[in-house]
Amino acid sequence: MTMPATTVPDAAIDSFATGIAGTVHLPGSPGYDSLALPWNVAVPNRPIAVVEADSAEDVVATVRHANEHGLRVSVQATGHGAVEYEERGLQVNTSALRELTISASGAVRAGAGLVWKDVIDAAAPLGFAALAGSAPGVGVVGFLTGGGIGPVARTYGVSADYVTAFDVVTGDGLLRRASATENPALFWGLRGGKGALGIVTAVEFDLVPLVTMLGGCLYFDGADAATVLQRWAKWTATLPEQATSSVAVIRLPALPGVPEALAGRVAVAVRFAWVGDPDEGRRVLAEIESAGPIIFGGVDVMPYSAVGMIHSDPVDPMPTYEAGTLLNSLTGEAVDTIVNLAGPDADCPQIIVELRHLGGAISREQGGPSAVSHREAAYSFLTIGIAAPPVLDATRDHAAEALRALTPWSEGTCLPNFHACADPVEFARKYDTATLDRLATLTTAYDPSGVIAYGHIVRAAASIPR
Repeated sequence: MTMPATTVPDAAIDSFATGIAGTVHLPGSPGYDSLALPWNVAVPNRPIAVVEADSAEDVVATVRHANEHGLRVSVQATGHGAVEYEERGLQVNTSALRELTISASGAVRAGAGLVWKDVIDAAAPLGFAALAGSAPGVGVVGFLTGGGIGPVARTYGVSADYVTAFDVVTGDGLLRRASATENPALFWGLRGGKGALGIVTAVEFDLVPLVTMLGGCLYFDGADAATVLQRWAKWTATLPEQATSSVAVIRLPALPGVPEALAGRVAVAVRFAWVGDPDEGRRVLAEIESAGPIIFGGVDVMPYSAVGMIHSDPVDPMPTYEAGTLLNSLTGEAVDTIVNLAGPDADCPQIIVELRHLGGAISREQGGPSAVSHREAAYSFLTIGIAAPPVLDATRDHAAEALRALTPWSEGTCLPNFHACADPVEFARKYDTATLDRLATLTTAYDPSGVIAYGHIVRAAASIPR
C-alpha cells in the first residue's frame, strides 16, 4: 500500500502528544533539530514530528497514530546508518530507552537507546565482552539488526547470532516478543533485516567471556601502500580464527585531534585483534609489522573495553558518502587495482578506503537461521568520503569507479550495516534472493498498511526483476 505524503492536523498532534509519556517535538520547537539530525548530517531528515519515546507503550501509540492518519514511521537513536525516505512521516527517537541488565552468566537485556559503550563498560567488571562494532558510539539495536561484524568477528562470528530475543512494535501497532520460540519468523528477520519489520524497543543477547586481548593499529607511510597491502593480502589468506584484521588507506586532514604523524598525509592503517595467547599473536603479527617503517600506533595487550581504539572511528557527526562491495578473493592484481585507486599517487577524494578480512566464525551460522546473508564472502571493501560540496561529486564518481574496477573479484553484494541507502537496486545487494523475498513477505504480514518506512525499501528491492 502506497501512502501519500500528508500532514497531520494540529489538533490530532496535540491530542496524541498529551496521551503519551514522552515528548512530541515539532519543527521549530526546542529539541526537534538535535533529535531529528542523523549522525550522517548529509542525509536530509525533516519528519513531521519527532516522538521522543519514554517507553515501548509510546512507540505503540505512535505506530497506531500513524495507522490512523496514513503516515509512515521511521526510527532513530544515534542516527548512524540513516537513509533518506521518499515521504515525510513521524520519527520515533528511542534514545531515552536506556534499560540495561546483565546476569551473572552474561545475558544482557538492553533498551534501544543504548550505545555499545554503555554495555561494554557495564560488562567489563563482570569479565565479559559485548560484541560491538568498530565504533562503540553506535547504537546497539541498529548494529544487531544489521548483522554486525566487529573487531573480533572472525573469532566469535556475527554479533546478531548472539541475540536471543527482541521486543518490537510491528507496523500493525502491536508490541511483540520475538525469539526462537515466540514469533520465530519475526525473530529470523529481525536478525539481519535491519529496520524492516518494526521498531525494536529492547534486545536480549549473550556476552562472551573476554577481558583482555592483543590489539591495536599499526600505521605505515602511504609510500609503502603497495608493499603493505600486498603483504596484508597474503598474510590474511592464512590467518587463524584467533585473528581479525582490516587495512585502510587513509587521508586525514590537518585538524585538531588528528595525530601529527598522520595529519595531512596518506597513511596505511593495519588493524589487528588477537584472542588467545599474546605471544603467539605477536609471532603472527610480526609478518605484517615488517612490511615497512611504522610511523604511528602499536599493538599490545589491551582491555577489551578499549576495543574502539583499534579503528579509532570518528565520533562527531559529519557528512559522509559510503560505497562498498564484498570480494570473493584478494589477488595480487586486485591489490594493484586498489593501490591505483587509493594509493599515494592516486587522485583519491576518499578519507578511507578499507578492506576487512572476513571468513572464520563469520561464515558459520550460529544461534539458528537468520536474515544475515553473504557469509561466504572473503573480504569487504568500503570507501568513505565527504558528502558535501565541493567534493561530493568527486567522492561519488571515484567510489563508483572503484566498484567497477573491482568487479572481477566482487560478489556484487554488500552488508546492511555498510553503505546505508534507500535505493532499491543498491539495497537488494545486501541479501540473497530468497532472504529478500522472505523479508518482503514478512513486512506485509506484520505491517499490512505499510506504516514502517524501512519496510518500503525492502518491498521495492524485492520487486526488482532478478
